[in-house]
Amino acid sequence: MSTTLDFTPAPAAAARSRMLVAQTAIEFRLLLRNGEQVLLTLLIPLLLLFFFNLPLLYSLDTPRRIDFVAPSIVTLAVMSAAFTGLAIGTGFERKYAVLKRLGATALPRSVLVGGKTLAVLLLEVVQIALIAATAFALAWHPHGDPALAVLLVLLGTLAFGGLGLLVAGTLRAEVTLAAANLVWLVLMFAGGIAIPLSKFGTAGQDVLRYLPSAALSDGLHAVLQHGDGLPLRDVLTLLVWSAVALPAAAKYFRWE
Repeated sequence: MSTTLDFTPAPAAAARSRMLVAQTAIEFRLLLRNGEQVLLTLLIPLLLLFFFNLPLLYSLDTPRRIDFVAPSIVTLAVMSAAFTGLAIGTGFERKYAVLKRLGATALPRSVLVGGKTLAVLLLEVVQIALIAATAFALAWHPHGDPALAVLLVLLGTLAFGGLGLLVAGTLRAEVTLAAANLVWLVLMFAGGIAIPLSKFGTAGQDVLRYLPSAALSDGLHAVLQHGDGLPLRDVLTLLVWSAVALPAAAKYFRWE
């Protein structure tokens, strides 16, 4: 009995799960090839870990300064990778028509957003490993449940990633470059990273604590510095930012 082979073409897009895996892999390789990205996400947080550990800017209520600084630098690393680096890199991909070519394929916006966000998560694994190793060398003694810290980092990545892609997908590359760096500086000094929110007074705290950087920083300090349980307010704040930013980025993202 002979078998008839059917060579009729069956064109179709790959499954979204396969597209997501492939897009995540290529995005991660591109991140590691970008020298400016490596500087922003890997080297600057390590330098600031040493700088903020010196009592130059302000005094702290804790005798162990590194216990405050280490969670702050983890927050800064997440913000640098998921917001600033992602926004700038994606913005210039739009400018040079890289994304225009992707838009001509079967790749949906949601898979592009998801692939870039997951690639940032992989980069953050490297970031946090380096920061933790350096902080341990400076006598850091974290407390609390590490799983809660992982949850906060994940939610922070989703929130900042959505905001970064929203900015990069709607503004011109030059505007994105300026806006991302400006927001990075503002969130570092007004978002509980470089300076504790307690330094801003009661009225300032009531407003600033709902920034994504403040929510991530406060949550990590509660868990890693004070050994608290689930910081519910910070988790809910990051969830709201994620629920707003990611769908908005997927909906309004422009390929060119």
